[in-house]
Amino acid sequence: MRSWVMAKKSKDEVLSVYLYIPNIIGYIRILMNCYAFAICFHDKLLFSLLYFVSFVCDALDGYFARKFNQVSTFGAVLDMVTDRISTACLLVILSQVYRPGLTFLSLLALDIGSHWLQMYSTFLVGKVSHKDVKDSSSWLFRLYYGNRIFMCYCCVSCEVLYILLFFLANKQEEVLTDVVMHAMRGSLFYSTLLAITLVGWTIKQIVNVIQMKTAADACVLYDINKKQ
Repeated sequence: MRSWVMAKKSKDEVLSVYLYIPNIIGYIRILMNCYAFAICFHDKLLFSLLYFVSFVCDALDGYFARKFNQVSTFGAVLDMVTDRISTACLLVILSQVYRPGLTFLSLLALDIGSHWLQMYSTFLVGKVSHKDVKDSSSWLFRLYYGNRIFMCYCCVSCEVLYILLFFLANKQEEVLTDVVMHAMRGSLFYSTLLAITLVGWTIKQIVNVIQMKTAADACVLYDINKKQ
């Protein structure tokens, strides 16, 4: 009887984690993105709106997790996986719309590779969060994860730039540089938005490279320390 009660309590506790408010927001983000990508070529405006709202919700789940004390490892993983898959899908679409498509596929590989290595190395060395980089020798890496506003600017710039590039493409197999130059010459709004987002995007890619190298070094050092 006691074991049955404990098993039921354990199941209830597991279910309660799945029903945390930030995790429910995560499920909504997934559904929103699925619909957005399903209609992306039919309604670019609605796709852009849904994708951006889903991205904004990424900040909301963290807020609710802290507010209601509903921080969970599952929630953190769900959040990261949703972010990475969403960005990956958009980069794949851009690789089909623009030439050279390898540009966006390379960005996809860097994004997935750097974050996966960072997450893996974090748990390998016993840290609680992949954002714990206080011991990093890179000031930019520490600033990125240590300053929420700065990280938000870089992430928003990156996503807005990708959405804008998709929105500006009139047909498939566009030449990337031609579309960007045409947009910057034809509209002050687009030229300003592209300039602002390009700065944040560039910083984000530099951080991804640093993140990949730092995480790889952590994995190597872990092996070296095990052998000693």
